[in-house]
Amino acid sequence: MSRDPFEMLREAVRRSPENIPLRLHLAESLLQQNRAAEAEQEYRAALSMAPHDASLKVGLARAFATQQKDSEAAVVIEELLKHRDVPAEAYFLSAKLHFRAGDVERAVAHYKAAVEDDPSVADEEFAERLGITEEDDDFDDEFGEIVDGRMRVPWEDPGEVRELALERPSIRFSDVGGMESLKEEIRLKIIYPLQHAEMFAAYGKSIGGGILMYGAPGCGKTHLARATAGEINAGFLSVGINDVLDMWIGNSERNLHGIFEQARRAKPCVLFFDEVDALGARRSDMRTSGGRHLINQFLAEFDGINAANEGLLILAATNAPWHLDPAFRRPGRFDRVLFVPPPDGPAREDILKILCHEKPTEEIDYRQVAKKTDKFSGADLKAVVDRAIEAKLQEAMKAGALKKLTTKDLLQAAKQHRPTTDEWFATARNHALYANQGGVYDDILKYLKI
Repeated sequence: MSRDPFEMLREAVRRSPENIPLRLHLAESLLQQNRAAEAEQEYRAALSMAPHDASLKVGLARAFATQQKDSEAAVVIEELLKHRDVPAEAYFLSAKLHFRAGDVERAVAHYKAAVEDDPSVADEEFAERLGITEEDDDFDDEFGEIVDGRMRVPWEDPGEVRELALERPSIRFSDVGGMESLKEEIRLKIIYPLQHAEMFAAYGKSIGGGILMYGAPGCGKTHLARATAGEINAGFLSVGINDVLDMWIGNSERNLHGIFEQARRAKPCVLFFDEVDALGARRSDMRTSGGRHLINQFLAEFDGINAANEGLLILAATNAPWHLDPAFRRPGRFDRVLFVPPPDGPAREDILKILCHEKPTEEIDYRQVAKKTDKFSGADLKAVVDRAIEAKLQEAMKAGALKKLTTKDLLQAAKQHRPTTDEWFATARNHALYANQGGVYDDILKYLKI
């Protein structure tokens, strides 16, 4: 049996287990010999002693990437990119991970950042695969100057900013199944200050502020935001990325300012930003200055620098809170970050009853169906009911008579549907384990019982 070439180095580590440079040397040597799983263990051991060492984190990410654990590697690298003095190798590895994930634009941005910081990491073959050429610079066009891929043109009359439809939701918290702890958090942050303004004013607490809700898609974040507005009889403005983003320089910032002004005129008003990470992505991830200007405008509006936000209630939802610029989570902004889990058993019962209401059904055991749909989102439950109805319609068409929906039909449909939350939790778990500074994702670990 051949001797392990790393036995002497391992013995040295055993004799001096707290010698981080020695353990790092062992890890790098193992990685060079394509023994990535063993290298991963050494990097983990070193990081347990020096949790803020950037070189160790880059090494761990490389070990993950070598094993095709791209999600784990991305989490470690994303955490590194939040800080200053990011190693060029971190940007380079980030570029490769984004390229493998199909995000060429971000891969190009991070590759350029790596080479700008340290030209020695340049890789001509990889640059060619990214489509980077020497002519990849800003240029002038006969219609105007091209900046960051968008055209700047002189505006004589910018015209009126298009206003959003102001809703007056009729649904209330009683119409939202489950989520009791989330409802109470919203009451404390938003509803009680409005209902007991004098009492809160006596303690110097203003009416307003922000709550960020995150979780898997289809778990009711938007529904809960509408119910919040209905609970206090407030106006409701739902903002999507298409309501803000514009191809012309400066127009996105102007659109955002107009939306905040409309909400201020309608106070009390719930201003809801869906997919807020698309508008407030981390500035360190951005290739263009236009995106950074938009975030700065967002923060200025949030802080009410040029206008009062008293009575303006800001809610936002995201499936990827780890992509949101950290500045949004400072006190006075989205200082309450709430995890919206998939509905629990009683909530699933309520959702199923609502979905089956006024449909031809026999006595359905909703509790039994709820037990068989653990981790199903509200959207998943709707898909289950739709699938059961489609199967029942086929029976009815063949028989030429109406067929009622049964418990068996719903259970059969549930067997054929995999919860879409599984994929989200696989990514969220990695962020909660490897990028959970301040414990912001502890609720995920608690939900997963880790």
